Amino acid sequence: MDLETGTFTQALRGHTDYIHCLALRERNPEVLSGGEDGAVRLWDLRMAKEVQTIEVYKHEECSRPHNGRWIGCLATDSDWMVCGGGPALTLWHLRSSTPTTIFPMWAPQKHVTFYQDLILSAGQGPCVNQWQLSGELKAQVPGSSPGLLSLSLNQQPAAPECKLQGQVVVLLGPWASSQE
Repeated sequence: MDLETGTFTQALRGHTDYIHCLALRERNPEVLSGGEDGAVRLWDLRMAKEVQTIEVYKHEECSRPHNGRWIGCLATDSDWMVCGGGPALTLWHLRSSTPTTIFPMWAPQKHVTFYQDLILSAGQGPCVNQWQLSGELKAQVPGSSPGLLSLSLNQQPAAPECKLQGQVVVLLGPWASSQE
């Protein structure tokens, strides 16, 4: 959409059900989308065309049929993508469309982000999870809610923070939390 004129400049069609999440690639004019149909689609914005599809739920090691096949969160970092939802939270190499790390998390995740050499996730459960790229859980920071729908990082040089429904949790540095 052109923000100055309010007119649509292109439409990206391909998902067969509604879309839950989007992520822009850093160095390429590309966007990834994840939806209820269980697909992650990679779009080239120069051509307004789908260039890659990964159906995560079709990979046996990622599939969790009891949770469904929807993709509720995704993030990208160069040639890598991490996504989750119904299927397990999984790190993918985009060029090869290969899952490289499956994170041992039982609950569906609703938000995921790369931070330095870590992955942060949150979802059904009261914690923000801090993962090594290898899949090892480095830390869990508890929140006050039974489920967390999103997280946002303050990447100022001091201490990055993550706001959690009325709480500020310091994620990196000294592990402490305080009420707002």
